[in-house]
Amino acid sequence: MTTAGLLAAADEALIEAGFRTGEFAEAERLARAAAELAERDEDRAGAAAAATVLGHVAHYRSITALMSGGQPDQADADAELEQFGRALAGYEELGDEAGIARAAFGLGLFEQVLHGDWDAAMPYYRRAESLIPALEKAADLYTRSEIHRHLGFYHLVADKQTAVAVEHLKISLDLREQQGEPRRIPSGLVALAWAERADGDPRRAVTLLRRAVELARVEAEAGL
Repeated sequence: MTTAGLLAAADEALIEAGFRTGEFAEAERLARAAAELAERDEDRAGAAAAATVLGHVAHYRSITALMSGGQPDQADADAELEQFGRALAGYEELGDEAGIARAAFGLGLFEQVLHGDWDAAMPYYRRAESLIPALEKAADLYTRSEIHRHLGFYHLVADKQTAVAVEHLKISLDLREQQGEPRRIPSGLVALAWAERADGDPRRAVTLLRRAVELARVEAEAGL
């Protein structure tokens, strides 16, 4: 399999693990195989892309631990920082602005989610936001959705501008729906519901949450 093929398979395995099963071994195996092949072929773009996927594997493992009431494994935290840093350096050498946006966003995730440090995260998120035109050219709907999602969270919980949060999270959900990946839509609905409730529209929030539950149920049944 080619590096591109391995990366596509790793991304699919990561979606399945992150939004359904919580089992990340296959995504990691495929991404590491892609990284090894890219290194062998001196494929710098492939190596940076593989590092990005490996950073997300480590991040999702940490998220899963936090959602279960535990603490992230330090090895996963270290791997997340290392892989996103490697990806950013690689993409900067290549001058790949879409890749830079993806890696910078990943480093923002590390600071915000693992450390709870919005001040450290926002320069990375703002850099990623400034490169959204490059992501548009690359047809990367999901990274754009994630950037708006976390900017929305910032305005929701850190600076309390709930109306701005709603706008970002509406864009995020719209991009998820455009992508057409049903496993990612319920989380977009839930995030927007939080913002709508905080902005004074609980009925809209309930409508969004009901839709999220319905879609999540369908996805759960499809995964059985």
